[in-house]
Amino acid sequence: MELKATSLGKHLAQHPYNRVKLLNAGVQVSGEKHEYVIPFNQLLDIQCKRGLVWGELEFVLPENQVVRLHGTEWQETQQFYRYLMKMWRQWSDDMSAVCADALQHQVTDIEQMLNQHGWVSRQALAALQTDIRATLASLPLPVARLTEFVNCCDRYTLCQQWLAEGESCRTACNHTWMEKTLSSEQAFFDGVETTPLNVSQCRAVINGEDSVLVLAGAGSGKTSVLVARAAWLLHRNEAMPEQILLLAFGRKAAQEMNERIQACLHTDAVQAKTFHALALHIIQHATRKAPSISQLESNGALRHALLIKTWQQQCAEKKAQAKGWREWLSEEMAWDVPDGEFWLDPRLAARLSGRLDRWLGLMRMQGGSQNEMLVLADDEQRPRLQRGLRLMAPLLKAWKAALKEEGAVDFSGLIHQAVNLLDKGRFISPWKHILVDEFQDISPQRAQLLAALRRQNLRTRLFAVGDDWQAIYRFSGAELTLTTAFEHHFGRGERCALDTTYRFNGRIGEIANTFVQQNPHQLKKPLNSLRAGDKKAVMLLPETQLEALFDKLSSYVTPDERILVLARYHHLRPAMLDKASVRWPNLVIEFMTIHASKGQQADYVVIVGLNEGKEGFPALPRESLLEQVLLPRPEPFADAEERRLLYVALTRAKHRVWLLYDRDAPSVFVEQLQRIGVPLHRKP
Repeated sequence: MELKATSLGKHLAQHPYNRVKLLNAGVQVSGEKHEYVIPFNQLLDIQCKRGLVWGELEFVLPENQVVRLHGTEWQETQQFYRYLMKMWRQWSDDMSAVCADALQHQVTDIEQMLNQHGWVSRQALAALQTDIRATLASLPLPVARLTEFVNCCDRYTLCQQWLAEGESCRTACNHTWMEKTLSSEQAFFDGVETTPLNVSQCRAVINGEDSVLVLAGAGSGKTSVLVARAAWLLHRNEAMPEQILLLAFGRKAAQEMNERIQACLHTDAVQAKTFHALALHIIQHATRKAPSISQLESNGALRHALLIKTWQQQCAEKKAQAKGWREWLSEEMAWDVPDGEFWLDPRLAARLSGRLDRWLGLMRMQGGSQNEMLVLADDEQRPRLQRGLRLMAPLLKAWKAALKEEGAVDFSGLIHQAVNLLDKGRFISPWKHILVDEFQDISPQRAQLLAALRRQNLRTRLFAVGDDWQAIYRFSGAELTLTTAFEHHFGRGERCALDTTYRFNGRIGEIANTFVQQNPHQLKKPLNSLRAGDKKAVMLLPETQLEALFDKLSSYVTPDERILVLARYHHLRPAMLDKASVRWPNLVIEFMTIHASKGQQADYVVIVGLNEGKEGFPALPRESLLEQVLLPRPEPFADAEERRLLYVALTRAKHRVWLLYDRDAPSVFVEQLQRIGVPLHRKP
């Protein structure tokens, strides 16, 4: 069937199209020079209009396109329009049945996702949205017409809702599932640990994202959450014991976690490992050999002796090396270097040994060539860094030779080798769930090991528990942005916070939280206390009042209560502590550096050394160029890590904290603490 414009209509309309022909499932509109085929599956609407004399047909297409035919005889136009609409509607009804079936498959997938998995992950949402888009693209009807058909409308509306509002739909579904689960599994949450889990802990435990970062403030029960997470996976049959891997940063922490697992889960099938133990396990299974760890790793004196001996030999045997080291120590380190054979000076050697150890450790951690390390420096730093790396090269060579002679490996080598074996497919990861403690302490090298494990098994879930407010180990290679930019490094996931501390009172929490969050780069999170505390829970005192403070404490502190004295450095230990057991026999007083106190708690805490200067707190920057370049870049905020260190010190206390400072040279932190409400007293 065909409709043509009249001769006069064609002449007067001056339009590119003057005839339309009905096809099997579409129309062909043509003119003297143009032709346009419009399939029914691209047609949104057909309109018939009457002009002053002639008829007019409009074919509406997607993206606001309209194809018009003018100048046709009106009665013929109406007749053609009625027949075309009948054909188009019949075709549309037939195609709607096909669309309804396809859309029903998507609706079923949505329902199964909600009913089967409970938790809707971002990955599941992305996969669902990809499927919906593919389904809509394959439908014979234009998507814009689906709401016209009763058999398609509701199904399409649901699919469109998950496309347009997917994240809010996902959040709502997860919230509903969480509330139901918290109610139905109340007995599990009450009994999995020695004390019932609170709501924020429960929510963290059951979070079903592929990557979860749990921000666990001081005293908020992070170990309970890790143990409960492992128990939850077993309870829900989401994993077998051998598919769960718990990771800690030190042997003591791993051992304590294993003890907690044994006590709570009554099984040793789930094991916590250190990163180095994990690397050893991978190497042993991949190569059928068990590498031995070098004695140099565990014996600091032996390590320092090797480095100093090599350094002295280099300086003695090569004038260029001696000259280079003299310039490096005097210019880069600003040290006083003796005249003559300076490398034989025992005081200089003792001072340098620790630095050589640190520099070599950073180079081993990087694991690449000198050229790869030079790329990390900016243009101004690069020539100086190259000098430093050349000076260190013989020591690195001597280190490797010592390892070879011993037939052993070092810790950095362990992790590099494990990553290499994973990437080559020589070890296939059995772990579906990786749970990491103290995540804020993770280094790029350890992060590479996690990434390699997840590349082995793309369905591996990462559950990381840590606190960026307590990130105090940058000097050993920890990179804070691996926590603060978690999703960038480990994929889109969820971030949740444990909102209650069981350690310190509200006053200590108020001061500590306010102080640390003055750095805008710290992640914001709530941390509430169960006890209020009073204005004297945190106090500033002159350092001359330490003895008077202990006298006062001796009047009310009981023998079962612990007093912790903390300082930035070991050598700042107050001399009066030597006689404390005689002067105050009923007081339990212990001294630690703040770094060593991480993970500790006490009833009362005394922080000494809030002074400015060379041995002050915050510590003055004194990183060498090698450390500046090879360590992770610090945040652009003054004393950022030192601020976190004071936060750690403050949050060791249950009841009260005293901060002692030098009246003549107070730390900059003293004024800042006063500004946020910490009172300054002359006497305790």
